[in-house]
Amino acid sequence: MKNEIKNSLKIIKKGGNLLYPTDTIWGIGCDATNSKAVSKIFALKSRPEKKSFIILLDDISKIKDYVEHFPPQVKDLILSYDRPLTIVFPGAKNLAKNLISDDGSIAIRIVSHQFCKNLIKEMGKPLVSTSANVSGTSTPNLFREITKYIKDKVDYVVNIDQHKLIPSSPSTVIKIDETGNYEILRS
Repeated sequence: MKNEIKNSLKIIKKGGNLLYPTDTIWGIGCDATNSKAVSKIFALKSRPEKKSFIILLDDISKIKDYVEHFPPQVKDLILSYDRPLTIVFPGAKNLAKNLISDDGSIAIRIVSHQFCKNLIKEMGKPLVSTSANVSGTSTPNLFREITKYIKDKVDYVVNIDQHKLIPSSPSTVIKIDETGNYEILRS
């Protein structure tokens, strides 16, 4: 794992992108503070820049570094959820401008996959995460389902969990407001 983190960091520091395993599905990612790297992922996915991506963090305490409002009940909500949870927060900050939704929000997930946690910790920045497919096509649940096009277009393919045979699924997504009220967008 140490070599894969080292290789991934080299690519990310040069503004490149990765195809990597997460605690949900395989993702395409980059430094969430680098607008050029984010633009490369929009282009690779043929995705309109009006649709934002999720960012991954390794620790709950870091969320407040990237959003204006961090309602106190969010920590308990994340800790009590029994599967990966993505939260759409209002008032995104300290991120690439083209990563933030038109309404100023950003989706954040605290990742549990050890490779991701270690990579994000080493980066000292959030990691973009978006499904490993071209926009509008089906989302692959296993590495072997990812198209050759995607594998060839990313700057680096992480060599961890590629032979995993248990299909994964996307996270639950909720949207929260400044006061802590929330609605489920995807269960």
